[in-house]
Amino acid sequence: MKLTFLGTGAGLPSKTRNVSAIALDLLQEQGSIWLFDCGEATQHQILRTNIKPRKIEKIFITHLHGDHIYGLPGLLSSRSFQAGLTPVTLYGPKGIQAFIEISLQISQTNLTYPIEFVELEEEMTLDFNSFTVQVKQLDHGIHSFGFIINEKDQLGELRVEKLRGIGIEPGPIYQQIKQNPHTTLPNGQQIQRADFIGPNKPGRKLSILGDTRYLENLDRFIENSDLLVHEATFKGSDEELAYQYFHSTSVQAANLAKRAKVKQLVLTHISARYQGKELETIVNEARTIFQNTVIASDFSEIAISKD
Repeated sequence: MKLTFLGTGAGLPSKTRNVSAIALDLLQEQGSIWLFDCGEATQHQILRTNIKPRKIEKIFITHLHGDHIYGLPGLLSSRSFQAGLTPVTLYGPKGIQAFIEISLQISQTNLTYPIEFVELEEEMTLDFNSFTVQVKQLDHGIHSFGFIINEKDQLGELRVEKLRGIGIEPGPIYQQIKQNPHTTLPNGQQIQRADFIGPNKPGRKLSILGDTRYLENLDRFIENSDLLVHEATFKGSDEELAYQYFHSTSVQAANLAKRAKVKQLVLTHISARYQGKELETIVNEARTIFQNTVIASDFSEIAISKD
């Protein structure tokens, strides 16, 4: 479970930051990659990574501002020429389906795979086998959403010594015991999995928020996240500007992270007005409130773990 930041700038691309896109690598867990937002030139950014577009099977759009969606038609089209045959599900606010269908129709683009559209609603929960995704309405002038990716708890480890204690030595039978609530042994004895397995392993929790003003009540929503990705379009002293343009500051993001008791905060969606030492100011002012803070750059990679 790893994040790759494909674009970390706000509003328009700069020489050092492209516009918003984040890839979540779930190849080990789900066999696919999930994309969060797809700003202009996202497919160009992907060319500089090991990401294969055909592996992108779910795309979550936080909101319909251009710096978050203008890369979609190109990426979806190119995927057809890169062995993309599996379906893609696109989750976004009302209007995302019309945007894509009109773009493909006018450009006479025929995809080699089907697209399913899911219109996001406040407080909805999506279920994907070993993961759920909670959707939360934010405050950005237009419909903007945050996503909480919750990995379901995993089965604990088999208690090998306890199994050996009743004469069951390691072998294929161990996998059978772990996969089934009860198992019949070759001698006819039936055992219950619950008697020979340790506590469940807690799943990981990842919070990715779209563009938003500072919202205090988000702390309950993102509480105890292993990683929080939060916009920091403005530095702390520009709080009035942030409110005016429906954005947040690095200080506000840090305060939210502290109250929500998250493990790590990643700042992104950085305005191009800040360069050089001002970027250090943005991250340092956040660290005075929440120490475990980093500022994302294009192509930053961050693993999500429980450690």
